[in-house]
Amino acid sequence: MKTLNLFIDFIKSHDGIGNKAKLTGLAVNQFKLTKDRSAYYCNSFAVRFSQSSSGGFSNTVLSLSKLQKYDHVPFLVCLVTETENKLFIANTTFLTKVSHSSQALTVYNIKGSFNGSDIIKEFEGVINNRDNINKLYAIHSEIGFEGNLPRLVEATSNISPTGKRFDIGEREKENIERSIQRAIEFCSIPEFITLKNELDNKVKQYENEILIASHIENVNIRGRIIEYFIAGDDEKLKAQLVSDITEEYNKLPAFKTENTLGDYVRVFDNHHTETDVKTKIVLLNSNPKAYNIDKFLEFHNRSNTVFLFYFIGIDAKKIFNNILISVFQKDLLSSTILLRHWAGRNSRGVTQFEGTTIQKLLETPSTVIDEKIATEFIQKLYDL
Repeated sequence: MKTLNLFIDFIKSHDGIGNKAKLTGLAVNQFKLTKDRSAYYCNSFAVRFSQSSSGGFSNTVLSLSKLQKYDHVPFLVCLVTETENKLFIANTTFLTKVSHSSQALTVYNIKGSFNGSDIIKEFEGVINNRDNINKLYAIHSEIGFEGNLPRLVEATSNISPTGKRFDIGEREKENIERSIQRAIEFCSIPEFITLKNELDNKVKQYENEILIASHIENVNIRGRIIEYFIAGDDEKLKAQLVSDITEEYNKLPAFKTENTLGDYVRVFDNHHTETDVKTKIVLLNSNPKAYNIDKFLEFHNRSNTVFLFYFIGIDAKKIFNNILISVFQKDLLSSTILLRHWAGRNSRGVTQFEGTTIQKLLETPSTVIDEKIATEFIQKLYDL
């Protein structure tokens, strides 16, 4: 993100330039930007320059198909005004809808363009401005274009969503709230250690391949591959992944991981556990995906369920720690980001974890669950 930060500082330093063409020319020369019709790009970011005398803008910014091309890096809109050069991040996570010529938009037909007015100016309490570009991109990078497309189709074309909102009555509330005590109990019994040891052994078995996979830039592919080494059950596919990833990790076989709440299912006598496997690359500023809120509530409505996260901490040279913690662990709850705007009509939305908290937990593991904090958190989910 060094180049991105230098660009942000550059834009700030030219406040008052008041001329889009002049600022664009300076930026192109300074950062060796390549022109792609109305957009400019380099390896670290892409940008669209615009100008306004009033400070606001509603004109067309870019086509959705062109944004798809740049959605894997920060996509910025620089609005040049008389006194300030405003910066907005306009990746798909921060669009409310697609406006222009989008009647035929579907998940299989990328059509239409978005306007300046379609860019969200405040996202879950964070102002979309040049001071928060890195923080907001960390949220987007874990969702990506494919994760946002169904939401944009629904918001734009009024196509009914495929998701289902989990209905909650008093009985469901009682069932879900009992899951907190189950989590506290499970973290204190030998089965917790058994589960941790099983996962640790999987990591040890595929340690070299996990380290190689950790260098894959695509967040989703990297996560899915590491997840499959830990939780996959097709040994032939694993062997193929080992061979291909060792030789050339950008040529991988097609494979599918189940889209359930957890990746690794382990049933004990009194507990049905599902564990979601996540990696935390220390050098990367990212907020790992957490879970779909409706799936979370439906899972915990059952009588014996326990949901956990297994985080694999990776630095520049090694896997430095693995931790197993409950979804209700107090620090994890405090760092849970509720992406409510992202929800469709039939969904409460999804969640992410702040990467800095995961880093701290990897360095200083803790399984502490505060029942009061957990109950208050669940109440927030009901109310979404």
